Amino acid sequence: MPTPANSPPLQSDEVLNPEDSVPLTRTVAAAREPFLGLLRDLARAYQAFENYAGVHIRQMGLTAPQFDVLVTLGNTPGMTMNVLAQKTLVTKGTLTGIVDRLEQKGLVRREVPPENRRCFKVVLTEAGEKLFEEIFPAHVAYLKERFQKLDPSEMAQIQACLKKLHAIF
Repeated sequence: MPTPANSPPLQSDEVLNPEDSVPLTRTVAAAREPFLGLLRDLARAYQAFENYAGVHIRQMGLTAPQFDVLVTLGNTPGMTMNVLAQKTLVTKGTLTGIVDRLEQKGLVRREVPPENRRCFKVVLTEAGEKLFEEIFPAHVAYLKERFQKLDPSEMAQIQACLKKLHAIF
């Protein structure tokens, strides 16, 4: 990297600032990367959503992971723990405890499918189905209050950008 004639040579941890030809440390240069603002905005948007949604979920007497499992199981004949872990935002290690607590509340049960007795399915109980029928439409309506502030083209644009961001990782 060339340096101005009157500047000392760059040290191994310095880079040249193109704006004023003053050496910057690599950490300062890294902190100026344009995508960092995007990361902060993405994290802040997610935190704001989680806070907003979490208030409503807690009012229903559930944690966010419990809610995620219940609504994932809703309108299905149940699913194995592996499939449930793939479809939710819950890690496999955490899922067992969540299912245990939902089972203690009488909202899910474990069933051994006759075609594969080496695993089990997690299925909503009658009480779980009833709760799902109440909370899912109510939560969608709660979220709609905010998402309706976006027009359909804005939602499509945001979704396309998020899909592209997901694809690069």
